[in-house]
Amino acid sequence: MTTPTLAHSTTRKSPSWPRIIAQVARFIVALIFTFSGLIKINDPVGTEIKFGEYFEVFAEDLPAMAGFFHGLMPYALILSVFFCAAEVVLGVALLFSYRMRTTAWTLLALIVFFTFLTFYSAYFNKVTDCGCFGDAIKLKPWTSFGKDVFLLVLILIIIWQRKTFRKAQTGVLVLLAALASIGIGWYAIQHLPPIDLLPYAVGKNIPAQMLPSEPLRYSYILEKDGKEYELDKYPTDTTYHFKEMILLNEAAKPKITDYRIWNEEGDLTQETFKGANLFLIIKNATDINQASMPAIRRLLSGVGGKGVSAMILTSLGDDEINDFRHEYQLSVPVYKADATVLKTIVRSNPGLWLIKDGVVQGKWHHNDTPEAEEVIKLVK
Repeated sequence: MTTPTLAHSTTRKSPSWPRIIAQVARFIVALIFTFSGLIKINDPVGTEIKFGEYFEVFAEDLPAMAGFFHGLMPYALILSVFFCAAEVVLGVALLFSYRMRTTAWTLLALIVFFTFLTFYSAYFNKVTDCGCFGDAIKLKPWTSFGKDVFLLVLILIIIWQRKTFRKAQTGVLVLLAALASIGIGWYAIQHLPPIDLLPYAVGKNIPAQMLPSEPLRYSYILEKDGKEYELDKYPTDTTYHFKEMILLNEAAKPKITDYRIWNEEGDLTQETFKGANLFLIIKNATDINQASMPAIRRLLSGVGGKGVSAMILTSLGDDEINDFRHEYQLSVPVYKADATVLKTIVRSNPGLWLIKDGVVQGKWHHNDTPEAEEVIKLVK
């Protein structure tokens, strides 16, 4: 006689809501950190400039620690690569649930640091573009702060539920992410950003970007009889008191607002949009790459008389740039531009920038100085 066996049915427990929320939080934080890190490691010099702005602000606002912050300035590029790569590595580690305890607490420390910076920027109106997503996405200070608070909440949820995540042996992927991000940063420093997101990139029309993409529209905040009104048109009624003007189509603003070229004869901005012009950009004479100058000198002399006007574009004073020209025997005219504009045009010192009829045809790091024939071919 056979004894009947009972069939045991196993039912899988449904994940709890806190665990589901934590999983969603993990994916959101991982993707944002990875994306942010990749955007910034693509242009570590841009992040270096942003660090420099923060150091200057803190040195001014905290004079007792000015020496400390000024002492950090020479290490801004190293810090830039470290923080950008850290964002990528932490994002990948979180995405694959690698060493969740260490990853989650490190993320918390990083987001607390970022939240402090964005709050400081927003509240005191300092460093109004935090550079959270490099030059890909521009955020207003309070928007940046709100984004960081949102991430802070998500990271706290991840820490709360970190033991519920399935452990994964993905150390190799995290190591590859670290090596890849550092490699991208090194390439961008030694050459130029692999993806140029700046308004002065190859193919960009400079004069077109100096104009709004459509007519700018405003609303007007006014006060009358103790009441506040928002009007689409400014009233003719003089009893209204003006309080504020709000731009309605922010995206239509000009992408370039500070490009201006001049010399002792006056403003020559529009002249630079005529014909083909090759600019040797000199940001400062203290950390100039001297080894690149012989090739640059051959290039500038090689394009002369062949349809390309060669010139120096700098923010240096007259005496300093004249000494520079004499030292490297550069017999080309000198034009002036704002230092911030030069940093935005090209991320190397010296750097080369070629435009024809206002459209960018080429941009080179001093390590990649082209031959004259290549430059001439680009503008034919």
